[in-house]
Parts: sequence; structure tokens; C-alpha cells
Amino acid sequence: MAENLSAGSFTTLKVTEADDRLDVQLNRPAVRNAIDQLMVDELHTVCSYLEANAKILILSGIPADPETGTKGIFASGADIAQLRMRRRDDALAGINSGIFDRLAKLPMPVIAALDGFALGGGAELAYAADFRIGTPELRMGNPETGLGIMAAAGATWRLKELVGEPVAKEILLAGKVLNGEECLRVGLVTELVDGAQLLAAASALADRIGAQDALAVRITKSVFHAPREAHPVIDTLAQGMLFESPAKFDRMQAFLDRKKK
Repeated sequence: MAENLSAGSFTTLKVTEADDRLDVQLNRPAVRNAIDQLMVDELHTVCSYLEANAKILILSGIPADPETGTKGIFASGADIAQLRMRRRDDALAGINSGIFDRLAKLPMPVIAALDGFALGGGAELAYAADFRIGTPELRMGNPETGLGIMAAAGATWRLKELVGEPVAKEILLAGKVLNGEECLRVGLVTELVDGAQLLAAASALADRIGAQDALAVRITKSVFHAPREAHPVIDTLAQGMLFESPAKFDRMQAFLDRKKK
């Protein structure tokens, strides 16, 4: 592991690195994984590393412990004690929106493994991921208007893209919190698994991504998120790059060789 990602360098995160992925567990159990400034700073460190070393990112929270009865939790939201003290200039700085946007733009896909509460800023962190896998115990929503503020770190536009306007308004304007089954039904998560299998399911998805050509995945993700007016030119240019990649020739030849058998 790179020196700047050594396990001892983090306070709010647990980071484990493998060849093709980085597992990052949010780890502030005393405050139900509330997202504070230090966690934001440490997530920026993770992003800096992944921008230079393109790997799949798996984000998770504290797992449930059936033996003790402790429930799992992804993130209960922004740290309210810090949030209450923030003023206009803090809002204009886009503290959470900046890190969530950076996470969304990482070169390789981001997988959010969600159990228990994923509320407020925790939900917005999950919305920024490319994939979301949940458990039946998942509770996801944005209660910000009940606190006299709005969900300003991506929910007002990401959520509408993910689930459509009617459901997004139920969550953002009426404070609806979705359970795991409801999240699956509206497409907010793509898979629902038992809590004990959550990380294994996220790892299996990472395996499927890892089986693809890394450059093709990176370029496809970038083109997918390009604005509509950039298409089809950006698609053509990106394909031109991939047509010259060694992996394209090797993988297509391997496919042809398999057909001959």
C-alpha cells in the first residue's frame, strides 16, 4: 500500500487495498458514521490516490454484528453539531458536494455497499456512486428540509436522474425515507442481499468489473457522464482510442480463438 494510504494514516476510515480495488469503510461508530470535516478530508486523500492509481472503489459502513445485535450503518448524514455552526460562506464552499462530485468522477467505478441508515449526506454520498447494493435493513432518504436546510450535496439533481421526479420529490420535499425493498423497487439499489453477504456481493460486482478491460471501463464511464451535446462526437473519438489499444486486439483474438474450438 502506498505510504499516503497506510492504515495508520486514517482516523475516520478503514482502508484496505488489493490489486484492482480499494475497500474503504466509513468508521465513526460513536456518531453513527456522521460525515464530519475530517472524514471529508480523508476521503479527499483516497480520491487523490485513486486519481493517480485507477482502481475500483468499494465504499461501506459499519457492518451488522448478529452476535451482539448491533445493527449495520452506512452513514447517518452530515455531523449535525458541525452543520449547525456552519454559515453562508461554509455553504458556498461546497464542503460535501465537492468531495461527492470528486468521488463520482473517479476514473474507475465506485460501488456503495449500504446497510442501515444512509440519510442526508450519507444518502448523497451513496447517490454519487456508480453502483449501490443494499440490504433489507437499509433506510435511505434526505430529511434535510425537516432541519431547515436542503439537500445541497447532489440530491436535488442526482436523485431525479436515478429514480425520476415523483419519487425524488417524495424524498426531498416530503421527507420520505425508503426501506431496502422500496429502494430496490425504484431502482435506487440494483441488488438486495442479506447483511452478512453485503461485502461479498460488492466484491463479486467488483470482480465482474475487474474482468473487463480497465481502459475500456474508464473511457466508457467518462463518456457515459459526458453532456448530451458532446455526443456522438465524444463516442467516436473514444472508440478511436480504444481501437488502437493492445487489449482490443488481444481480447478480440482470444474471443475468435475460443470460437474455433
